[in-house]
Amino acid sequence: MKQYKTVIKIMQENGGYATLGYLNQNVLKIKDCEWKTKTPFASIRRIVQDDRFFFKIRPGLWALKEYKDKLPREILQKEDVPIEKKVEYSHTFYQGLLVEIGNINNYQTFVPNQDKNKIFLNKKLGEIAKLTNIYQFSYNNFVQRVKTIDVVWFNNRNMPSKLFEVEHSTDFERSFIKFAELQDFYVELYIVADRNKKREYENRLNQVVFNSISRKIKFIDYEKLSEWHTNEYKLYIIRKQVNI
Repeated sequence: MKQYKTVIKIMQENGGYATLGYLNQNVLKIKDCEWKTKTPFASIRRIVQDDRFFFKIRPGLWALKEYKDKLPREILQKEDVPIEKKVEYSHTFYQGLLVEIGNINNYQTFVPNQDKNKIFLNKKLGEIAKLTNIYQFSYNNFVQRVKTIDVVWFNNRNMPSKLFEVEHSTDFERSFIKFAELQDFYVELYIVADRNKKREYENRLNQVVFNSISRKIKFIDYEKLSEWHTNEYKLYIIRKQVNI
């Protein structure tokens, strides 16, 4: 089987779409295709950019042209989808990427209760997050605040290690306030947003009221998050191949 056909086959089996991370994880499992190249992941990335067969939905998410009219509404955001639903679907997609990255790295992942039934690709967020309930890691007011963070990674001591807020449509202030209330914890703080919003992010963060946390927060744009997700799956596969 030709290489591009294996990518098509995996996408077809997944409903006509897939993240690059998913393709990296599954395409090489097909036995009747020989990948003589030393860089198969680069080949997969090149193949999905062939516009005869594929099209890009959003950073890191690709689909088959033949499935364009069959894709779920939350995958392909058609013109008849209300704007608030488009925002929700985008927000959930990036939450899902963060949960999968955390899972690969053996963190215990958590999403807020109100987000657990939202659909990430073909699964509910609550089905891919490892934790159903949050740990009582501190005083209740801190626990209740962390419960509202978009994605939380807990370490093996059941303490929050990394906190992520996905800012798809709002102005960052609410996220900064959450982070400010948690500044005394030894956690890494991240804002995930479109790269075009970075200037707005910087302007908001430079307000005097946020001085105490301005150096603690890191910005990740959607393209970088997609690359992170894709590369984590590459490393995951390599580790399995060499039994690490």
